[in-house]
Amino acid sequence: MKQSALRHHSFGKPLEVLQLEQIAQPEPRAGEVRVKLEFATINPSDYGMIGGSYGNLRELPAVAGREGVGVVDALGADVSGIEIGTRVRFPGEDGAWQAAACVAADELLIVPPEVPVEQAAISFINPPTAYCLLKKIVDLKPGDWVIQNAGNSAVGLSVIQMAKAMGLKTISQVRREELVEPLKAMGADHVVLEGTGWAKGVSEITRGAVVQLALNSIGGESAIDQIKALGDGGTQVTFGGMVGDKVRFPTRFLIFNDVRLTGFWWDRYGKRNGLVGVRDVMAEVYAMMADGRLSLPIEKTYSFSEYESAIQHDSQPRLGKVLLQP
Repeated sequence: MKQSALRHHSFGKPLEVLQLEQIAQPEPRAGEVRVKLEFATINPSDYGMIGGSYGNLRELPAVAGREGVGVVDALGADVSGIEIGTRVRFPGEDGAWQAAACVAADELLIVPPEVPVEQAAISFINPPTAYCLLKKIVDLKPGDWVIQNAGNSAVGLSVIQMAKAMGLKTISQVRREELVEPLKAMGADHVVLEGTGWAKGVSEITRGAVVQLALNSIGGESAIDQIKALGDGGTQVTFGGMVGDKVRFPTRFLIFNDVRLTGFWWDRYGKRNGLVGVRDVMAEVYAMMADGRLSLPIEKTYSFSEYESAIQHDSQPRLGKVLLQP
């Protein structure tokens, strides 16, 4: 049997190299299950993989996509304790933008039934990244301040809502004024516009409290503003570089303010901490999704056959995620 998949035979721009193809539908081997895709997500890191610049690349030709949710629809021999219809993370190692894939039964990440399916589709990369940024880097206490850029991104919206649930306060940097009120409605304590010199007045925003953590996914001048706003001994964590601009080495702040610069990559966290560590973080994410403390907006869903429109939509200013369906 055949199934649909979005694949690329070379690295490059998505609209130039992606193709909708028919490939063989996999059959689960002993100890495996097959997962049927319900929804897949379009993430910035997907473009990095398609373009050949991401930290881990697949052999070509490759199915694109890293994140999705599905249901178990076939069991291999010797599989027990898993029922047909169980909702799980779609196995994205071999590409999430395909109708079905197989995975070892003991590697499944089960999604609690209380989590809405579209929220589950966007739960496996950005929300756990946000959780780790807030809980695994600096020992923050209720009332502490966190700065982040790309406040309207999926990680940014997750940080805003998670921080509120944890009793933390946030300053979110954005590039468009029309984003200020929507972010405040989601729980942002303060929203600032990039390029306005906001870092000079950070002590007024925090009423003198020291900012201990800055979350950087953009780079360039945006990252430099964060470093200027950090207090003594503050830490900036870089987990993305949207603009690709070089960041001038902030010698003065490293010396006189003892500012620390570090990085975070969810993929590496998963490899270092194993499936148990990933499941522990996801349990926290799902608890917040189940009771509504964390709810991320969905912009629109497209079918695989509409992938060009989906990618074009994803490149436009928006607040929610764009999803794909077979």
